[in-house]
Amino acid sequence: MADHWNANGQPKNGASAGTGNPYSIDLVNFTRRLKALYSHWNQYKFDLWSSTDVLAIAMPPASEDLRYLKSSALNIWLLGYEFPETIMVFTKRHIHFLCSQKKASLLEVVKKPAKEAMGLDVVMHVKAKNDDGTTQMDAIFRAIHAQPKVDGNDAPVVGYIAREEPEGKLLETWAGKLKIASFHLTDVSNGLSDLFAVKDEHEILNVKKAAYLALNVMENVVVPKLENVIDEQMEVTHSALMDETEKAILEPSKAKVKLKAENVDICYPPIFQSGGQFDLKPSAQSNDDLLYYDSASVIICAVGARYNSYCSNIARTLMINANSLQSKAYKVLHKAHEAALGALKPGDKISAAYQAALSVVEKDAPELVPNLTKSAGTGMGLEFRESGLNLNAKNDRVVKDGMVFNSSLGFQNVRCETKNPKNQNFSLLIADTVIVRERNVEVLTGKSSKNVTDVTYFLNKNVEEVKRPKVKAEANGTDTFMSKTTLRSDNHEISKEELRRQHQAELAHQKNEETAQRLAGGGNGTGDLRAAAKTSTDLIAYKNVNDLPSQKDLMIQIDQKNEAVLLPIYGSMVPFHVATIRTVSSQQDTNCNCFIRIIFNVPGTPFNPHDANTLKNQGAIYLKEVSFRSKDPRHISEVVQLIKTLRRQVVARESERAERATLVTQEKLQLAGNRFKPLRLTDLWIRPVFVGRGRKIPGALEAHFNGFRYSTTRADERVDIMYGNIKHAFFQPAEKEMITLLHFHLHNHIMVGKKKTKDVQFYVEVMDVVQTLGGGKRSAYDPDEIEEEQRERDRKNKINMDFQSFVNRVNDLWGQPQFNGLDFEFDQPLRELGFHGVPYKASAFIVPSSSSLVELVETPFLVVTLSEIEIVNLERVGLGQKNFDMTIVFKDFKRDVLRIDSIPSTSLDGIKEWLDTTDIKYYESRLNLNWRQILKTITDDPQSFIENGGWEFLNLEASDSDSENSVESDQGYEPSDMESESESDDDDSDSETLVESDDEEEDSEEEEEEEKGKTWEELEREASNADREKGDESDSEEERKRRKMKAFGKSRATSSTGVPKRAKLR
Repeated sequence: MADHWNANGQPKNGASAGTGNPYSIDLVNFTRRLKALYSHWNQYKFDLWSSTDVLAIAMPPASEDLRYLKSSALNIWLLGYEFPETIMVFTKRHIHFLCSQKKASLLEVVKKPAKEAMGLDVVMHVKAKNDDGTTQMDAIFRAIHAQPKVDGNDAPVVGYIAREEPEGKLLETWAGKLKIASFHLTDVSNGLSDLFAVKDEHEILNVKKAAYLALNVMENVVVPKLENVIDEQMEVTHSALMDETEKAILEPSKAKVKLKAENVDICYPPIFQSGGQFDLKPSAQSNDDLLYYDSASVIICAVGARYNSYCSNIARTLMINANSLQSKAYKVLHKAHEAALGALKPGDKISAAYQAALSVVEKDAPELVPNLTKSAGTGMGLEFRESGLNLNAKNDRVVKDGMVFNSSLGFQNVRCETKNPKNQNFSLLIADTVIVRERNVEVLTGKSSKNVTDVTYFLNKNVEEVKRPKVKAEANGTDTFMSKTTLRSDNHEISKEELRRQHQAELAHQKNEETAQRLAGGGNGTGDLRAAAKTSTDLIAYKNVNDLPSQKDLMIQIDQKNEAVLLPIYGSMVPFHVATIRTVSSQQDTNCNCFIRIIFNVPGTPFNPHDANTLKNQGAIYLKEVSFRSKDPRHISEVVQLIKTLRRQVVARESERAERATLVTQEKLQLAGNRFKPLRLTDLWIRPVFVGRGRKIPGALEAHFNGFRYSTTRADERVDIMYGNIKHAFFQPAEKEMITLLHFHLHNHIMVGKKKTKDVQFYVEVMDVVQTLGGGKRSAYDPDEIEEEQRERDRKNKINMDFQSFVNRVNDLWGQPQFNGLDFEFDQPLRELGFHGVPYKASAFIVPSSSSLVELVETPFLVVTLSEIEIVNLERVGLGQKNFDMTIVFKDFKRDVLRIDSIPSTSLDGIKEWLDTTDIKYYESRLNLNWRQILKTITDDPQSFIENGGWEFLNLEASDSDSENSVESDQGYEPSDMESESESDDDDSDSETLVESDDEEEDSEEEEEEEKGKTWEELEREASNADREKGDESDSEEERKRRKMKAFGKSRATSSTGVPKRAKLR
């Protein structure tokens, strides 16, 4: 340990305690704790210290065994080190040390503070190396006899630790002489336990760090390892898991914890138990049996970690396909454990914790009372189990603020009616490290969930028990890979998936109509919205009354398809185009009535000048404002959110149309001047950086009347960003990143230095990347740079708050009437929806926001506007692979698609859910598609694309249906022995292949039924040959085009009984 010698009695670096030893005793800590020792001794002399006049503590020699001794605990608590083969004798006037010369030289420094603080004389009794110390012991005994008689006792009462057997020549001699001396000997273990029970802040900090390490080992090492073992059907022994976990504790970086390895240790060898053999004691061993994880099996794992000798503990139970008895028992145990924690209140008896747990079991599962452990845990600190602080039914000691407990509760050997001998007995265990506080209990390991749904795994019984289950094709043609385990019990997955499919079917119909209209309008899919976009005079919700949706209840309705809001007015549903709405808000009064207020754009008012509509209809009457009352706050909130979202989409579309139609050079920045004080954010770095010589320097960002200005102290380093040129503005605080940033994605390019760019970013590094390596003296209160870590956290929080304040003030500025035309604000990416992928050349964490999909940390930046997306195709899905690809097709068909490769398959469901909620149509395919050729075909012949169902050629269900209908025509084709031409890795290939794929993987059982994938040219050639053989060459050009469109993305899918081809990674 950094603050004390290890079990061998030497510092970790091998330095001795004498010459050149870099370690020193913390005299402030020594003085404070010496006072606490004598104060406690005097206060509880007759209750806990057995009326002792003298304390004699003997520290045994070093040992390789993992053990907990009160003598060792007192050494570390008082001096900061273990001093093996050292005897400490405390009297009312003296402190005697009997030790070697090296240890005595280190202990010399305590003489002065002991004298000044307590008036105690420290006497060193130095023995020679091979001496048994008899002479020095006699001198100590004479000093004990010489002290004044107390309480009329003729013989002094000497307290010692009775349970510690003497080891080594020195301690054996000491014990022998102590017994024959004329002293009354008594045990002082209870006094020492009570002394150590209440921890000071420095001790609590050590416990917290130990608990943090144990928690992360459990969450980042143990649980993922067990999940992987079960998922992959691996064979691993309990002892192997123990060894791997122990290495993670001793090397904290493996658990993603930044603690120095020399300061940590294990409390006990990690425990893994399964297969019906369970022992809930910390002294239990992980045997060499294989981990058993069949149905209705239980796995117990426990991890104990120490930091600077202070202990922590965490234990969890994992259940595989738990039966009703196991589920019930675990729920009762969890409830009882929470009850025990709730009963640990300062001033209450310790026994109340166990009684609370017992009451829960007696009420909810009385049949399990005999199986309940006899205690709910123990006190913990320098010792893993502090005597006298056992959480059992008989302990009447009082709980105090600052006590630390290992709250451990379990059911031992519960009988289960089953024929499987390994499941006939099961045990359950939950343990946490907790600190008693004045108002509540702080559970240091509580972030590791104990809920039954979070510790239960479900095996898929339909999958054969092999290391790699075969992939089977479903009836609809999609290939799915069902993992053998499913964590967190997704009970509603089927219904959610069905709802998603229905919504996607509606989106598919809507998307095909929209694309057909755009292509038919002469735009050829170029994405230039000027031709298809509506002018301000064309904003019509419904052309006639018959187009209104069927009337339901008289409630506010949102028609997203027609961009209309239907309001109940005088018993009728009156439609308003969402563009006519200026603002919408809601509020709630004290009578639980909810009000929604809608304010419309009224011509002629300030900042709403007359437009073409008002000039054309000068006698029209306009509705300015409406309010509705409701008893349903949830409905009101939903309506407000839908209106805001729909309005934002329409305004964004119309703004984009207007700006595309009037592309002009950037306007000149108007400085704030006397209008208002410019908002300012300092010490920012910019990306892209200014190109030039000299050291890079930070600058300041200012918000002026019509734009931002970033400048440094150099005159040529200045960038102006007009508000009207900002397409998206992002604020991303540092969470797991090293920077906090503001990012602007622009409509038109600007120059930053000599670089043309559409993305400009301003950021601050929240952590110092320079570390001081000086050899200066370090404080014992900060052995592991705790203060530096706290400073870094404070710095990060301050920077995030400064940025947040700037963003809020800018949003307020943009909310003023003169900026109504902008109608945007800073967007913040939603980290919880993020996923990893490769948009360019390196992996990055890609995060959605309300209007975009972004990656703003690594360069080049990724900003995708959701309103510009035509469809999304998820490729290489359903092959049991660990990752898949996402292809984003834009409305501008002349724009290259965006590919995000190597997305982990675990993110698939989350991405589908996000795409569905944002009304983006997505498809799934088994292979990567050649999108350049597909888009070229669509733009060359849009009429055929529309006639053949539009994007539905990507629909696997429809494609498989077509394949079944064309089986007869496929019988004339023979598989080619030639290798597929699609093996080329060149993305720019001129090949007409529509699908990039590897050679198919052959299934030996169905090899005869396999058919190799062919390119369109091969299929066309073979079809022509077959037609000539039949004498039928009457196929029209339109018929061939229709077949060609159906071939998109399939390249002749393999038969439904075969294994699909494996997609090539680009």
